[in-house]
Amino acid sequence: MAAEQPTAAPPGDHTRIHDIGYRSYDGPRLGRAYARRSLYAQSLRGAYGLGRSAKSKVLPMLLFVVMCVPAAIMVAVAVVTKSDELPLDYTRYAIVMQAVISLYVASQAPQSVSRDLRFKTVPLYFSRPIETSDYVRAKYAALASAMFLLTAAPLLVLYLGALLAKLDFTDQTGGFAQGLVSVALLSLLFAGIGLVIASVTPRRGFGIAAVIAVLTITYGAVSTLQAIAEVQGSTGAVVWIGLFSPITLVDGVQSAFLGASSAFPGGAGPGTPEGAVYVLVTLGLIAASHGLLTRRYRKAGL
Repeated sequence: MAAEQPTAAPPGDHTRIHDIGYRSYDGPRLGRAYARRSLYAQSLRGAYGLGRSAKSKVLPMLLFVVMCVPAAIMVAVAVVTKSDELPLDYTRYAIVMQAVISLYVASQAPQSVSRDLRFKTVPLYFSRPIETSDYVRAKYAALASAMFLLTAAPLLVLYLGALLAKLDFTDQTGGFAQGLVSVALLSLLFAGIGLVIASVTPRRGFGIAAVIAVLTITYGAVSTLQAIAEVQGSTGAVVWIGLFSPITLVDGVQSAFLGASSAFPGGAGPGTPEGAVYVLVTLGLIAASHGLLTRRYRKAGL
């Protein structure tokens, strides 16, 4: 019997099937919560240059040191002179160092969001199991946490130094707790304002300049108007003018409810009724910042 000849392929048929080893993913589906936590951790690390180039670490680490050095000096003075109190209250420290805080948020808010806009990576985030609200919350929480670390670290230095100097434990613990509440509120407010401004432009340099301008110009204008009102005897106006600057908002809240001394001209901080307005305006700005960011990234993610 003659051997069978192989059937010839039809003319023009070049079909080939290759097994290149692709397999379907059968691992755990970690979902939105895991993606949100990962974005938060990555953004928090990035706020101090971790996981980035050495040049990116210089400014945030330098500002962190600048925030802590005055606290260490105050502790040394209190220990050497055997003083019965610290040179500066816990609630006043962030107000005095507000220029350093403003510079930090101006440098890190654009780093957190402007690069995603510039390189158009936002739609890639939303192609995964993560939504606009997840992205905004992760970025907001990361920058607020980074700022809380920046502002709470020197307070911890002051507190430990006060205990080392054998100052009254109850007074120092109460003051330290009040200071933590104050800087937590400041961190939320400054982070929200900084991110909203930075999200407007994909250019990091423009974002830095805009954040610095908003924070410094509003504080300078409010301080000037308050001084003029104080000279003219309009002490009531001094309190209401303070509503128009982020740092004076925090100052007003803590002087009204945390027993802090006010930095307003004449030391005339808001009372309880005015302080309630300060709290409402502060919380309103935080909520508005979150809402504006969510609206911004609904468009940016298209």
